[in-house]
Amino acid sequence: MSSPNPRPVALITGGTKRVGAVIARTLHAAGYDLALHCRHSVDEAHALAEELHAQRGDSVLVLQAELADISALPQRVDDTLTRYGRLDALVNNASAFYPTPIGTATAAQWNELFASNAQAPFFLAQAAMPALRATHGAIVNIVDIYATRAIARYPIYVMAKGALVAMTRTLALDLAPEIRVNGVAPGAVMWPSDGKPYDDQQTMLACTPLGRAGTPEDVAGAVLWLLRDAPYVTGQIISVDGGRSISI
Repeated sequence: MSSPNPRPVALITGGTKRVGAVIARTLHAAGYDLALHCRHSVDEAHALAEELHAQRGDSVLVLQAELADISALPQRVDDTLTRYGRLDALVNNASAFYPTPIGTATAAQWNELFASNAQAPFFLAQAAMPALRATHGAIVNIVDIYATRAIARYPIYVMAKGALVAMTRTLALDLAPEIRVNGVAPGAVMWPSDGKPYDDQQTMLACTPLGRAGTPEDVAGAVLWLLRDAPYVTGQIISVDGGRSISI
């Protein structure tokens, strides 16, 4: 392990595109060095690393891994510690998301959705636990406002995110007092590129008290707050949804 980095270090899964990339940019701008995980988006990961290196040299480590491979996860933590000598934050952002209507769902879909949304966050937290305890660090899990409610045609995804919510609260107990564990539950922040799961986006927004979609920056700001500015907050799920969860 190298000498400890003078700056805090965050490991972000799925941190190269969409909301994950905005979380990465936000934490980097706040002074964090990053271990940036990707699955297939290697080119995007290196492009983002180059962008951030231009702002602060040698501040991003790219980690490629298949999160379904539990045996590979401790090595990603070890790679981070070898590079930086410390770990202050784990952001479990990577997520598979697609419909699995009852009657057509398969075991492969179950395994894929649970692997990214529940299994990998748990085993990454387990692998990162000693390093996070040493820095009195924090974990933030990106969940979903539907994890504790329901959305038609997505039962396996909802169950997997529900497991992540339960994990967030349980680990907040198990890892206290050294490590805080919280979740951020986005609402309508960034629509899927195929237009799903909402066929009528305007109808959904009409049921959102703030009357508009949020932005990835809204989610990233909540992540930064939980990591840096909320030392007495643990075991909580922060909804970033314009009030949608109170009107479902």
